[in-house]
Amino acid sequence: MNRRVRVNRYVRADRPRRSARPLRPLGVLLLLLALGLGSCVAGPSLEERGAVTTEPGDSRHLTVGSAGFTESDLLAQLYALLLRDAGYRTRILSVTNRELYEPALERGQIDVVPEYAATFADWLNAKVHGADAPTVGSPDLAATMTVLRALAAPRGLTVLDPGRAVDQNAYAVTAAFAAEHRLKTLSDLGATGLPVRLAAGDECVRRPYCAPGLRKVYGIDVTAVDPRGVGTVPAKQAVRDGTDDLLLTTTTDATLDAFGLVLLADDKRLQNADYVVPVVNRARAGGARIVRALARLNRVLTTEDLAALDTQVDVRRLLPEDVARAYLQAKGLIGGS
Repeated sequence: MNRRVRVNRYVRADRPRRSARPLRPLGVLLLLLALGLGSCVAGPSLEERGAVTTEPGDSRHLTVGSAGFTESDLLAQLYALLLRDAGYRTRILSVTNRELYEPALERGQIDVVPEYAATFADWLNAKVHGADAPTVGSPDLAATMTVLRALAAPRGLTVLDPGRAVDQNAYAVTAAFAAEHRLKTLSDLGATGLPVRLAAGDECVRRPYCAPGLRKVYGIDVTAVDPRGVGTVPAKQAVRDGTDDLLLTTTTDATLDAFGLVLLADDKRLQNADYVVPVVNRARAGGARIVRALARLNRVLTTEDLAALDTQVDVRRLLPEDVARAYLQAKGLIGGS
C-alpha cells in the first residue's frame, strides 16, 4: 500500500478495508460532541499553543483509538491488553475517520492509536502543507520514520518504534500461473514479457505504486486495469478464473490460499514502508512505562501473524478482543484470565 496518497488523503480510496466509512452528518455531529471536538477541529493547532514542550506523560487512564476496520480494531485491542497488563485502565474508542481521531489524539481525548508509517506521514504532510504537497513516505523505513516524527512532534504526538508487521500493497497471481512461469517476484513477471490484466481499484491506472509503477519499475506489460477493487472477492475470483492475471491486494491478506493465489515479492521496493506504529499523545501517554508496554508487541508481531489475526475475525467471525487476548497469551506477553 504504498502511500502515494492524493489528498483528500484523509482516507485512501484505493484501500477500502483501511479507509473509514463516511459518517452521516448527524453521526459526525454526535461524535464531535462526544469527543468535545466541536470547536477544536477548527481551532488552533498544538504548535500554535505551545503545548509540545510538555514532558512525556503517564496517565493511569488511557483511551486507545481504533479506525474502525478489522486490523485497526485488533491492534487497538492488543495495545489495550498490554497496557492493562502493565497496570493501566483502558477503554477503546472507535472513530472511523482520521479527520476526527487525529485531532482527538492531539488534544488527549485519545491517547494512543495504531497507524501505518508512510500513510500517516503523507497524511500529516498534507495537513501541514496542503493537499497538493508532494508525498513524503517512501520504501525506506528509516527515512519515513524520520519525516513522520518531524511532522508529528510539533503536534504533541510521539511516534513509537515500528515492529516487524507491515501492511503494504502487494500483488498476487494464481499458484498455477506462478509455477508455470517460475515466478517468485514481480521482476520475474516483468522478465516474461507476458501481457497482464490487473484486477485493482479504479485509481490504479494513475497511482505511481500501481499500474504506472509496475510498468516503470518492473517492466510489466499491464495491458488493462479491471476495476474490481483492492483485494475484494470479485477481484480474487477474476484472477482465479483467468479473467485477470494479477491481483492488487495487501501483505496481510490471509484469504489468498482459499483462491489458489500467491504473492509475488516486491523485490525492487516499489511499495512504501507502511509498518505498524503506535502513535501517542506525548503529554498523556509518552512516558517510559507506556512506551515499554507497547514495545513488547514489536518483538513478536509479524506480518504473517497480523494476517492470521485478521482472518480469525473476518473469516471465523471471532471477536477482536478474544483474538488479541489469545495471541498475547500464546506469546507469553500477558497472563491467562
